[in-house]
Amino acid sequence: MSLGLVLVGFALLFGLLGRAELPAGSETAPVDSESARVAQLLERFPDADQQSVLVVASRDDAAPLSDGDLEALGELLPVLDAQSGASASGPLVSDDGEAALLVTPMTVGESNGETAEHVSALRDAIAAHGIDGVQLLVTGGPAFGADVASSFEGADLTLLVVTILIVAVLLIVTYRSPILWLIPLAVVAFADQLAGKATAALGAALGLQFDAGIISVLVFGAGTNYALLLISRYREELLQTDDHRRALSDAWRHTAPAILASNVTVVLALLTLVLAVIPGTRGLGLSSALGLLIALAAVLLALPPVLALLGRRVFWPFVPRPGTAATHGRAWKAVATRVMRRPALSLAAGLAVLAVMAGGLFGTTIGLDQLERFRVQSESAAGLEVLSQHFPAGEAQPTFVVADADHADAVVAAVSRLEGVVRAHRVAETADGTLTKIMVTGEHAPGTEASLALTEQLRTAVHGVQGADALVGGAVATDLDARAGNLQDLLLIAPLVLGVSFVVLLVLLRSLVAPVALLLVNVASAVAAIGAGAWLSRMLFGQHALDLQVPLLAFLFLVALGIDYTIFLVHRARAEARSHGTREGMVRAVASTGGVITSAGIVLAAVFAALGVLPLVTLGQLGLIVGLGVVVDTLIVRTVIVPSLFGILGDRIWWPGTRRAKGGESTRELREPAAASA
Repeated sequence: MSLGLVLVGFALLFGLLGRAELPAGSETAPVDSESARVAQLLERFPDADQQSVLVVASRDDAAPLSDGDLEALGELLPVLDAQSGASASGPLVSDDGEAALLVTPMTVGESNGETAEHVSALRDAIAAHGIDGVQLLVTGGPAFGADVASSFEGADLTLLVVTILIVAVLLIVTYRSPILWLIPLAVVAFADQLAGKATAALGAALGLQFDAGIISVLVFGAGTNYALLLISRYREELLQTDDHRRALSDAWRHTAPAILASNVTVVLALLTLVLAVIPGTRGLGLSSALGLLIALAAVLLALPPVLALLGRRVFWPFVPRPGTAATHGRAWKAVATRVMRRPALSLAAGLAVLAVMAGGLFGTTIGLDQLERFRVQSESAAGLEVLSQHFPAGEAQPTFVVADADHADAVVAAVSRLEGVVRAHRVAETADGTLTKIMVTGEHAPGTEASLALTEQLRTAVHGVQGADALVGGAVATDLDARAGNLQDLLLIAPLVLGVSFVVLLVLLRSLVAPVALLLVNVASAVAAIGAGAWLSRMLFGQHALDLQVPLLAFLFLVALGIDYTIFLVHRARAEARSHGTREGMVRAVASTGGVITSAGIVLAAVFAALGVLPLVTLGQLGLIVGLGVVVDTLIVRTVIVPSLFGILGDRIWWPGTRRAKGGESTRELREPAAASA
């Protein structure tokens, strides 16, 4: 009956949300930034939907272009005109004679996907009129956007398949059953599909921007973790009773508070992202929170009826029965006992490991340039490389200044005096003649430190022209504003995430000392993971910097998800402390939860690592850092550092309340609700 109601409810939701589609949009800078305001003003100019596409020509043998090559390039102009519906220009030959440029305006679509169709048609036309011995590469702003869209074709399906395979393999290893792994996997996969529809509907309703791949990873990772915790406790309870339904009920009652607390922690942490100024970060907060709530509902409401229907035989061939000795937890108990005997040494050793990992932060920079943001090389990136070798690299993505028409000449003069500016000239005026668009070409590659510094100088120069009301925009200006916005978000969101985590631990543990100590450890673990991940990115993948959103998202996920495992462990330790005292209670908690926390951590780490199949370096770096952090959190923080803290502080960890436990050790008065420990 319960299962039927759940299925009907989910089916109704699927029906309501079945047609929802995620809205297009990929703004990377704050909506009120200078570059965003320029983008809005540019829509007032004629042909506002047109941008320049560059065709970069160079010989395969690196020799100078011949007169015949240049004549053949000139014959391509009508081909480009036919594709774009506008007049192309060129060829413009480089000073060394080894490269030439054709420039054609192109009408861009409302999304990168639409633009990709136009760029693809242009490339096909150029390929049909190829020149022997000459390489023709299409690059420029629209081409970059098109290549981004093309690189993601099929990527979401690949991510889903890889994620499912990872979870399936790890569940089979964990449960050692040919049947049991299918149950949580099916429930979580169902939740993922529903979350995809629900978040798309939410995004369409509120105009949100976010990466659906991250949400899928979160749903699979967190949902599988919740299922592991519930099924692990279910297995324990089956050793105590013949009634599998009673065992399941007790397991649900004991684990639901910890699962709910961990879910609330992550959801509240994600909701702090609504205060972010970067559109993609803000959208990710609401959508991810909704996805995790769906994962929670699926595990707590849909998984138990399925388990109740199948009974204890679902664990075959290792079916737990009353009277069967529990064999799991012995190794974890041995480790916890050794840690508790010498807690100070164990704590020092664990912190030393974190310190070494955090050392990777030295030499780490933030921000990737245009060529470094994609794991897979694209034609537009290759074209930019050739262009940078023979022309001012800024030709690919010029900067645009919008100024009062009466002061445009003064703005051009101010800009032209700056070192690093190749040319600056008026290109268009609005229909009412009040605004002028000025195109500025720099000599630096887009996204490099030199190009960002030049953009800052441009803004200082044009802002100094009295009465011009000039604003600087374009791709590099957007990158500059995105960097400032991401730093602002990090400084605002990180303290809020810590505050949310502290409040949840405070409510759950009813202690002041424990939340402070555990949160400090969690922060140290997160910083260590970011440092180690940054170092590995440099050493293994040649990525000299972290992308802009990685520090904030990595910190949020590491702290919020790390608190999950803290809750699973300490909630159990708090219950055990009632009867056995704080130190022995922690040993028993590690023994009981060590296996499931380790399994959950490995699953979550592997699922995040699956982000590496996507073409964006941002997602690959995020997956590496979070995956590494979760493993460290599981094997070092929860196994060594947290138990050693309990060993050193003893009953003081539960301050302000104390009570003498049996064996002479005092512990906090623990008034448990009907739903006891995890």
